[in-house]
Amino acid sequence: MAACAIRRGFLTTVSKYNKKHTHRILSIIEGSSGLEAKRPRLPCLACGLPNIQQTRFMSSRPEGKVLETVGVFEALKQHGKYETGQLFLHSVFGYRGIVLFPWHARIYDRDVIPPMSDSKPEPPGSHGSKEVKGKTHTYYQVLIDTRDCPHISQRSQTEAVTFLANHDDSRALYAIPGLDYVSHEDILPYNSTEQVPIQHELFERFLMFNPDKTPPFSARDTLKAWQEKNHPWLELSDVHRETTENIRVTVIPFYMGMRWRYCIRLENMGSEVVQLRERHWRIFSLSGTLETVRGRGVVGREPVLSKEQPAFQYSSHVSLQAPSGHMWGTFRIERTDGSHFDVRIPPFSLESNKDDKAPPAGYTF
Repeated sequence: MAACAIRRGFLTTVSKYNKKHTHRILSIIEGSSGLEAKRPRLPCLACGLPNIQQTRFMSSRPEGKVLETVGVFEALKQHGKYETGQLFLHSVFGYRGIVLFPWHARIYDRDVIPPMSDSKPEPPGSHGSKEVKGKTHTYYQVLIDTRDCPHISQRSQTEAVTFLANHDDSRALYAIPGLDYVSHEDILPYNSTEQVPIQHELFERFLMFNPDKTPPFSARDTLKAWQEKNHPWLELSDVHRETTENIRVTVIPFYMGMRWRYCIRLENMGSEVVQLRERHWRIFSLSGTLETVRGRGVVGREPVLSKEQPAFQYSSHVSLQAPSGHMWGTFRIERTDGSHFDVRIPPFSLESNKDDKAPPAGYTF
């Protein structure tokens, strides 16, 4: 059967494809806006999707339009989880990466109407009144191939995981480049014969080649120790999601000690081109204060969301005057005709968990 793929987010154009079909391959060629998929015109008769004739995933060298073999796609895992050392392509942002270890999170999806049991109530003063049921879902801590960072920097921060350099000073932050959290459905697994298939300064510190294992990369003691020591402030526990007029917003909060980090992903699920223009936050602290924050764009950008580049992801930080609180708000989105609409940011809790988490003071090996 011919391999089948949908054009959407692979280093600017390739994305998720039909999970019912075998998928072995994509080839990409360097274009004016990054790396673009090279796709035959004839569709697959079985599903109407583009018919990809090659049998290997290819990547272009940055110095010219020369294709080089990277690996071979594997079947998606419909059940169970991917193991440490699994190579993958990100189905939305298109970068190459490798799985370090999994996290089990609770997703609170406001697009799903739940029964009254096992639901999370709204925070005080938030928009709406419905309760949301949490569902367990697998995410992964991953390394991003540094060769792909320039091609995704306009759509996803590659230094999204930050730590406090000193827990006595909440202003001193530093980041780990090329460390990300990826949902199970965003993993497109592949294999490679290379012993160092991912370029990242932590790759050989954390992983070793093991040809007798599948996937053929094992965790070093360094990775196990790093995970154990930094687990409290790396851990992903709650994920919040809501869709407004085909714009889905996903929020993942993290406690860092004295302040919180939150990662936000906006994704255009429709066909209309839109642009984020403004943000409007409401931040409630259990000390009784309610703060309102308004501003242009996010992290200095006003990203455009289209079918070709449907998603944008960024991280930011917030401090409270109390151990816990809540955040919620809206993004002002502009259509191509100049009209606007507001996209809801799902309410999420900021919990310090001081009883069982020591404040982090940087990450260590």
